[in-house]
Amino acid sequence: MTIRVFVDGQEGTTGLRIHERLAARSDIELLQIDPERRKDPGARRGLLNAADVAFLCLPDDAARESVSLVTNGSTRIIDASTAHRTDPSWAYGLPELSREQRDAVASSKRVAVPGCHATGFVIPLYPLVRLGVVPEDYPVTCQSLTGYSGGGKKLIAAYEGPGADRESLKYFRSYALGLSHKHLPEMHRYSGLAFPPLFTPVVGDFYVGMSISVPLQARLLSKRVSAADVREMLASYYRGERFVRVMPFESESLLDGGFFKMQECNDTNLLDIFVFGNDRQILLVSRLDNLGKGASGAAVQNMNIMLGLDEATGLE
Repeated sequence: MTIRVFVDGQEGTTGLRIHERLAARSDIELLQIDPERRKDPGARRGLLNAADVAFLCLPDDAARESVSLVTNGSTRIIDASTAHRTDPSWAYGLPELSREQRDAVASSKRVAVPGCHATGFVIPLYPLVRLGVVPEDYPVTCQSLTGYSGGGKKLIAAYEGPGADRESLKYFRSYALGLSHKHLPEMHRYSGLAFPPLFTPVVGDFYVGMSISVPLQARLLSKRVSAADVREMLASYYRGERFVRVMPFESESLLDGGFFKMQECNDTNLLDIFVFGNDRQILLVSRLDNLGKGASGAAVQNMNIMLGLDEATGLE
């Protein structure tokens, strides 16, 4: 059986990656829109309703418009925008969180792809809240370091365009300093926390790759645990998952002279969790490809689950 797929917004970074992943698959027929009509609601309506699966790789308002254009009741929609991530009528596309979450994705016709920062934050933290280790009211802080591709075409042009100020761009730059980053609502909702974390994202002068760090004070946790204990809890929780790897606690050999290697998951759909620290302080660090498990890879993984396919199809 051939699956008809339309990528609405295939010109963007996420859309291009999805298109590349699907183009090599013999079970996929990619529906194409005339480039001159890519913003034409009539042309998009026809393709959206002809597709078995539609990926939305669009700004939030345009994604909502695309959803309104689907009238056939059968097209499955996978939205990579922020528009529907906390909408209770949409499944949140992070199937690793629980069996219930994977079942929700499998049975839904509307799935929201998580944000890259949120993916790297929720996956290591949620199990610890669910298991009663991290209190729901813990004052969580989080820092995320990401490549500039996560900012889309505008930020890519700022770094790579002819007028780029290379001197100022070579330094790490913190942003969203009003503490209201667009990923915060999903980070709050799907972590199980009673309050949103204090989140500080940082962009670096590299195209792709990211690491997310969450520090914890052992004395403030609900259970007496060490960093090594936390690592074992996460390893047990994610045992058997194809795309989440919990790295050994003694991970010196996986570092570069003591420095963290944040781009080792690039060009994959993997997310690695590291736990550093001792019996007093614990540091959770995750790494992923912000355009892979943080966007296009997660989108394709969700499609596979929705269609009853092996979820790693086209991703390994």
